[in-house]
Amino acid sequence: MVDPSKALIIVPTYNESENVRKLVTEIHSVQKEIHILFVDDNSPDGTADIIREMQAGNPQIHLLNRPGKQGLGSAYLAGFKYALGKGFDFIFEMDADFSHNPKEIPNFLNAIAENDLVLGSRYIKGVNVINWPLSRLLLSYFANMYSRIATGLPVMDATGGFKCFRKEVLSALDFSKVKSNGYAFQIELTFKAWKKGFRIKEIPIIFIDRVAGVSKLSKAIMWEAIFMVWKLRINSIFGKL
Repeated sequence: MVDPSKALIIVPTYNESENVRKLVTEIHSVQKEIHILFVDDNSPDGTADIIREMQAGNPQIHLLNRPGKQGLGSAYLAGFKYALGKGFDFIFEMDADFSHNPKEIPNFLNAIAENDLVLGSRYIKGVNVINWPLSRLLLSYFANMYSRIATGLPVMDATGGFKCFRKEVLSALDFSKVKSNGYAFQIELTFKAWKKGFRIKEIPIIFIDRVAGVSKLSKAIMWEAIFMVWKLRINSIFGKL
């Protein structure tokens, strides 16, 4: 396992006041040395205020408070820049709603020791999703199949948001060319890392749909992903990634 004190978990938040305290507790119960960065888009429910309270007694909690809702991809890019600027070696993406189980963090840290990008996969060993309606599950499963066919990306779960990067991967990406913001953002970063020859490994996770707060899935996010995969393939052919 790598040094967890050199790892940062980026957690985008918007109206996650019901989840952030418990999330910090559970993450640090599993790996007490790891750092957590919340990127909050000025949540009207006071999420950032709760995070500031926790910061007062814990130097491993960090906060980027942005002026308004700017989207998931934008939040992660801001977090990546923060992580690289602060010298972290391993950078996680993780949801605030407990759909990603903090108990999986040691598995990521073990896998990243010999890889450059580790993806938490819902589909690498069967279908490991709990509490989704069948329609949502089928949409996700076939969206990933569609992305594999369109891009050639050899992973089973390209749209998942639980992953860990080595800093070298993020340093090699041109953030100014990352234009997607929803699920397409996840596909785009993994595709670009793959095209640059980085070592990618999928590890199985169990995905549990949120129990508190409100889902941010929208039709616009889905359409963005549908068109982005073909844009990635075309740009790859012409060397414009």
